[in-house]
Amino acid sequence: MNGPEDAYAERTRLLVGAGGLAALRRSHVFIAGLGGVGSYAAEAVARAGVGRITLLDHDAVSPSNLNRQLVALRSTLHRPKVEVMSARIADIDPGIEVRASTVFLRPDGVLEHVPAEADYVIDCIDSIACKAALVAACQSRGQRVISSMGAGGRLDPTAIRVGPLADTRTCPLARQMRKRLRRLEARLDYPVVYSLEEPRKGTEHRPIDGPVPGRARSVNGTIAHLPALFGLTAAGWVIQELLGQG
Repeated sequence: MNGPEDAYAERTRLLVGAGGLAALRRSHVFIAGLGGVGSYAAEAVARAGVGRITLLDHDAVSPSNLNRQLVALRSTLHRPKVEVMSARIADIDPGIEVRASTVFLRPDGVLEHVPAEADYVIDCIDSIACKAALVAACQSRGQRVISSMGAGGRLDPTAIRVGPLADTRTCPLARQMRKRLRRLEARLDYPVVYSLEEPRKGTEHRPIDGPVPGRARSVNGTIAHLPALFGLTAAGWVIQELLGQG
């Protein structure tokens, strides 16, 4: 190993082999939403060595993000989240091709903003209408997708699971997603990250609805570790799939 560029991938290569590392380098992952879940998913995918990453989030970093979002520092307040995340990835591995978009994802025309060549889509957005439209659109294209369900109102890291949306329980967001996807005649057998923990009273996940930027936002109780673990779990699932070990 001659320098940081080589040493960076050494431990990953020891785990997955040169072939696995090459497979990750050839892969393209699209991440929608860079909040408490998506920011951690994006960084994990980057550190694993995925060669192309497309990021989408219309928001800027706000003070309320400081308790849980990887992109949120006092020095990054009011900067676009995709800008902050792109800079982090470039600082980890400048060889990764990063594309960033601040477009607000609307239910109509979702596929215009999802790269057709992406090998996997990680859905970490809050708007229930946009979330369901994204999943349905990916399914119509035959594109693999995993969604994060509600991380708010929970504390127990041992209750996190990955499984088909159809099999989830105790998650209000998952229940609403099932209803939406049925209306869209989409499948419910795709993978989601969810928690078996009952949401704490008064902090049930209340997903943002409607396609309009600047819409009123609901407030959910959150803490640093749960959204991070949801994001890392989603990234871990995708990495295994890209390695052919899912």
